[in-house]
Amino acid sequence: MIRIFYREGLIIRSYQCKELKPVEDKSPILWIDVYNPSQEEINWVVENFNIEFPSIQEREDIEISSRYWEEEDSVTINTFFLIREGENAFNETVSFIIKNNYIITVRYRELKTFSEFARRLLTNPSVYKTGYHVFSSILEIKIASDSDVLENVSKEISKLGKVVSSGNLDVTETVFESISYYEDLNMTIRESLIDKQRVLSSLLKSYKLPPDVREEIRILIKDVNSLIDYTKFNFERLNYLQNTFLGLLNIEQNKVIKIFTVIATIFIPPTLIASIYGMNFENIPELHWKYGYYFSLLLMVLTATVPLYFFKKRGWL
Repeated sequence: MIRIFYREGLIIRSYQCKELKPVEDKSPILWIDVYNPSQEEINWVVENFNIEFPSIQEREDIEISSRYWEEEDSVTINTFFLIREGENAFNETVSFIIKNNYIITVRYRELKTFSEFARRLLTNPSVYKTGYHVFSSILEIKIASDSDVLENVSKEISKLGKVVSSGNLDVTETVFESISYYEDLNMTIRESLIDKQRVLSSLLKSYKLPPDVREEIRILIKDVNSLIDYTKFNFERLNYLQNTFLGLLNIEQNKVIKIFTVIATIFIPPTLIASIYGMNFENIPELHWKYGYYFSLLLMVLTATVPLYFFKKRGWL
């Protein structure tokens, strides 16, 4: 699907290209939004606007030379857009081609950012003079959206922290699964932000960038940098929660080992006495003694209670 936004006097209108006819006058055009295009639509865009359509390899490659490049009359940008669907989160590459005073966006997924920007564009047409203004505004909306996602992740990590601090070890497996999930999610967010940081920094060096947009890009870079620092803070929190929970597990395991050690210490001497008197030798002095059996029982009780008393007195129990 191809949707074109164009100027008509002081307002901006849009229409969907159902019939792929040649474009004679490109001067009124501001934004060409290409969504999940067919090969026929790709060919139409290439022929009418004389651009090089980003290949799949260029869209997926993370090298900056594939994410951003300039030509004499155009700038091509491939950047990640964070998408969170339920429990899943991933980065989808969106392409921007800025040429002359218009911009072409290429995407293969429905994104709320574009719907939000289209609404802004139609209600505030005077703000958007060139494709660079369009690109800056789209990135501004997306960065704000990423900020909201990051804030929600931080709240979820805080809730997880309360579970960890409760000391309930019955949810051990759930806690470790949650920590792993939030680490992956935070990493996905960080990758998206770092990608935007690199792209915006490269664009800021371009001589094609209008002065007013240049200042907006500087502000966006500062916003992205602050969000990247926030992802680092989330990693530190998750690492702290993991270490805390491992510490609680170690304490609990030490308690169990301590109990087994005490039990073993208490029952070893009686076992030794029972083993001695259970030997099949005739020359055992107490073997035929009338009180031999009671004497051995008394020894067993004493050897069990004396260590127990000693542990209690030392405060080990």
